[in-house]
Amino acid sequence: MFVENIMTREVLHVGPEASFSQVSEIMRLKKVRHVPVIDQDRKVLGIISHRDVQRAQPSMITTLDVGEVKYLLSKITAADIMHKSVVSCSPRTQIEEAARMMRPKKLGCLVVVDDAGRLVGIVTSVDLLDFFLDITGCWVEGATRITVKLQDRAGQLAALLASVNAQGGYIVSVVSPRTPQSEGLRTATIRFEAKDAGAVVQGLREAGYELSVDQTA
Repeated sequence: MFVENIMTREVLHVGPEASFSQVSEIMRLKKVRHVPVIDQDRKVLGIISHRDVQRAQPSMITTLDVGEVKYLLSKITAADIMHKSVVSCSPRTQIEEAARMMRPKKLGCLVVVDDAGRLVGIVTSVDLLDFFLDITGCWVEGATRITVKLQDRAGQLAALLASVNAQGGYIVSVVSPRTPQSEGLRTATIRFEAKDAGAVVQGLREAGYELSVDQTA
């Protein structure tokens, strides 16, 4: 699946000449934490985060009076506080790759641009979290979640899924990553629906699977 499937397309943005107060109001009223800065051709010039706005505000212990503070803030523009080094991706970037781009630098978002560098969307860490919840079946009410240890050999996962189906379970989601630390074993976390989840679990145990029932939604 690609970034274009989860990104926000209607992105709130500003021009480089936007005032500090305009940027601050957009973030406050629209409850967003990142605002791209674009030119007239929608090409991305930079990005402003909620932290950038906080850093630009005067300290609470400032000796300036209210009038002086307002005057200084009126001189600050989006171009003054934006990050010019913007990490971006294309709409056809795989979601996993987008996450790999964000995680090492602890980025809260990626700007999504077309081949000409024009803004077409934004993908945030919240979007990635929602995607993770979707693919793990967390939103499916009534599903039973089991965790099974398997030998890391071809056919083991397929056999487990076939056994779940044979016992009357309908697979909702499967997560079974293979990691360098697996040491010959891998963990399969499966969510399934069934009229009698207990009977499915019992049938799997009788078939020789060691499993734990972690959660029944």
